[in-house]
Amino acid sequence: MRKFFSFLLCFLSAYSLYAQKVQTGIEVLKSQNFKILEGKRVGLVTNPTGVDNELRSDIDILAEAPNVNLVALFGPEHGLRGSAHAGSAVGNDTDAITHLPVYSLFGKHRMPSPEMLKGIDVLVYDIQDIGCRSFTYISTLDNILKAAVQNHIKVVVLDRPNPLGGEKIEGNIVDDDCISFVSQLKVPYIYGLTPGELALFLNGENRLGGKCDLTVIKMKKWKRRMTYKDTGLHWVLASPHIPEAKSAPFYAVSGIIGELDNISIGVGYTLPFRLFGASWINAHDFAEAMNNLHLPGVLFRPIYYTPFYGPGQGTELQGVQVYFTNYKKANLCDIQFYVIQELYKLYPDHDILASDSKDRLDMIDKVCGSKQIRHLLLMHHQWSDAKPYWDKDVKTFRQIAKKYYLYK
Repeated sequence: MRKFFSFLLCFLSAYSLYAQKVQTGIEVLKSQNFKILEGKRVGLVTNPTGVDNELRSDIDILAEAPNVNLVALFGPEHGLRGSAHAGSAVGNDTDAITHLPVYSLFGKHRMPSPEMLKGIDVLVYDIQDIGCRSFTYISTLDNILKAAVQNHIKVVVLDRPNPLGGEKIEGNIVDDDCISFVSQLKVPYIYGLTPGELALFLNGENRLGGKCDLTVIKMKKWKRRMTYKDTGLHWVLASPHIPEAKSAPFYAVSGIIGELDNISIGVGYTLPFRLFGASWINAHDFAEAMNNLHLPGVLFRPIYYTPFYGPGQGTELQGVQVYFTNYKKANLCDIQFYVIQELYKLYPDHDILASDSKDRLDMIDKVCGSKQIRHLLLMHHQWSDAKPYWDKDVKTFRQIAKKYYLYK
């Protein structure tokens, strides 16, 4: 009986830890009465994810704070209010609520120009990331930091959780010939850092062309082992196809081969990033092949579905839906490369890497951060040929990244 009560006490203590809501950077900034921004002209880089624990927008919070002089707003891909489709250019505007100028960082300019920054003393950055290099908000963060260095402006990053947790690191560092806006930072595809830690890494490892006057407002109660569900926070869609926190890990599972136009990953259906399907696939055979691999932490279920838009629109597709059985054990990115392997075994006449579109193949290389991944896969369509290259930088990066950890 004593052992039972000891176990129960440990369980309740652990539950109590996770039940406590994490305080994000904006919550901590509020608790400090915005002291770091007093007497400064502030530019805010944000989107709909920049909210406090009660879902109130940073824009409204800073605009109404009596000791904050908010003078300009900046929006990343998808725009300040999050309405633009992926890849769509966004123009400058005026915010309908605050009547402040809104400068797009996903249009003519990807980096704030000196004209945009005129009259600004400090840039505040608060955007929810999803922990994957190809999700372009971290490229915007990089550009903000570089512009701040060039224009002698302070940057304050309001930190937020990494929804993949702070322990997973997967993928090679970007090769020089594959640097682009979807792989701008020389970090692994899954890099295991919060936005604040990533900013410290870029500054500390001299990636910005100079030293940035940078302050990170740390979260309270966040732990590296936490998934987003553990934080107790509400999720605001990070982009139109990341409507829920549980969508974020699946972006890592399928987002790379989702750049191809000859396979569906559920974008355009009700399960974005959770599916792999095509008209030429037999769902039962494909699920059996994937499950026979015994990949750690995942199972595959046959699925039949008809996309509303995107690849396969209006056509019944067959494929698999991915389920996590043990998230901590799952190698997220590997899953889509095993999909390539098994589909080629089953359907050699439908090699999804043999796209007719050079643009799509170029995009795969950019998102992978290397041409080597595709070239090595094409040798025998075996992930074992390419996986050593994919994994080669993980150990070294993990050791370097630890210098910038703000949380245990």
